[in-house]
Amino acid sequence: MPSGIRPIDVLLERAGVRGHQRAPSDSKEFHEVTKRDALRLLEHDVDRLLETTEKARQPALKAEMGRFADLFGRFIQEEGPALDWNKIQKLPENAVMNYSNLKAPKNEQIRNMLDKLVVIKLNGGLGTSMGCHGPKSVIPVRSDLTFLDLTVQQIEHLNKTYDANVPLVLMNSFNTDEDTEKIVRKYKGFRVQIHTFNQSCFPRISREHYLPVAKDFEIEKDMESWYPPGHGDFYDTFRNSGLLKKFIEEGREYCFLSNIDNLGATVDLNILNKLVGEERATTPVEFVMEVTDKTRADVKGGTLIQMENKLRLLEIAQVPPEHVDDFKSVKTFKFFNTNNIWANLAAIDRVLRERTLNMEIIVNNKTLENGTRVIQLETAVGAAMKCFDGAIGINVPRSRFLPVKKSSDLLLVMSNLYTLKNGSLVMSPQRMFPTTPLVKLGENHFSKVKEFLGRFANIPDIIELDHLTVSGDVTFGRGVSLRGTVIIIANHGDRIDIPAGAILENKIVSGNMRILDH
Repeated sequence: MPSGIRPIDVLLERAGVRGHQRAPSDSKEFHEVTKRDALRLLEHDVDRLLETTEKARQPALKAEMGRFADLFGRFIQEEGPALDWNKIQKLPENAVMNYSNLKAPKNEQIRNMLDKLVVIKLNGGLGTSMGCHGPKSVIPVRSDLTFLDLTVQQIEHLNKTYDANVPLVLMNSFNTDEDTEKIVRKYKGFRVQIHTFNQSCFPRISREHYLPVAKDFEIEKDMESWYPPGHGDFYDTFRNSGLLKKFIEEGREYCFLSNIDNLGATVDLNILNKLVGEERATTPVEFVMEVTDKTRADVKGGTLIQMENKLRLLEIAQVPPEHVDDFKSVKTFKFFNTNNIWANLAAIDRVLRERTLNMEIIVNNKTLENGTRVIQLETAVGAAMKCFDGAIGINVPRSRFLPVKKSSDLLLVMSNLYTLKNGSLVMSPQRMFPTTPLVKLGENHFSKVKEFLGRFANIPDIIELDHLTVSGDVTFGRGVSLRGTVIIIANHGDRIDIPAGAILENKIVSGNMRILDH
């Protein structure tokens, strides 16, 4: 697109509306007209897409595309993602509870509490960033068990221990649905009811003309033109699946929702006790966001703020550029969002019925394989916090945030730092402090799971490790022990093989295999 021409100007030309006077281009009226044109053109293109699918599917898809058009309409109306920094208020004293102040429930109450709970896992992501095909939830992470295996084990253990019936719900995307349905069959004999539903599938929009790049609704033939619109889509699609109504009618009160790749996100009975047990507050808590202490590794994570007397989630994308350093400050914003959410089912139903659900739009820029620049409009599940009454944060231990996004995370969860107990990872009592080591593995040689596994005869002993950096063509023999700070750098064209049984403590290993004290 020539410089100086905006997508909205291209839309005007495409609109082809002739024969009436347009307002001067710098006027408010002009901008309102161009926004209306943009939305009208998008709706026209969406209608054209709907005509490419069979009649039976059209009503459901029309409702889904209506939600997409609403999202797009909000996107073009809003001036920008940044909020008014000066409106941020100091967090009230009681806004964030300390986990250590929560009380454990009495054993005889636990079954009754669990019968009021639904566990929901966000299962829409693929394992492509780690070099795997299919849903990320089926990557083996420990003892050949996948994220999904561990989740099912955890809930089955709860149900057996307390004679309860906690259901597991998986929110899939069009990327993961088919594979997940096949895998779920293997859990048929387990004491866990498993339900699945699909989140929405929205068309990616060209950055040049703000129209869908998809030519028809044959999604499988052109997967690149479509996307799942973030986990904020949970609320609408959960209701539309019929599961929200079903669980409310069963007498269930809360859902516990988390990312399937967060191995620390297990059902916590102390938090549940605060919501439905003896410790239940007189004023209902409709929404809980688990936060944990921010470290220098978490500076980009969303945080909790108070604004307009409501607790809400602040993401880095909403921060004005001049305040990004303030946002990243560990002193100013002490907590970050783990995306472990507890929400009242009846309250979800209410905000949907009253149409008061409002989540900030995240604009995600992408470039397709053919070079087309697109945007996808997303929302985050935690951003709904401000729409609920009595929302609070709970400052939980770091052990409840154990995501596996990269091979460096995989190294931690596969190591002797943790033992596996009933599907849950428990940190070894031999670890002197509760924080995990900071691990950085080179992208070129360690980013794909298969290649990562091929570089370790077995995972080193890292009980006493503080920091590990590995870069270049490096392999590890069996029985290696890493302690303190270890830096291993193989220069381009060099290879370093750490011998079996080696103990590296506060060492720098450089390209010519010199081992230096750190």
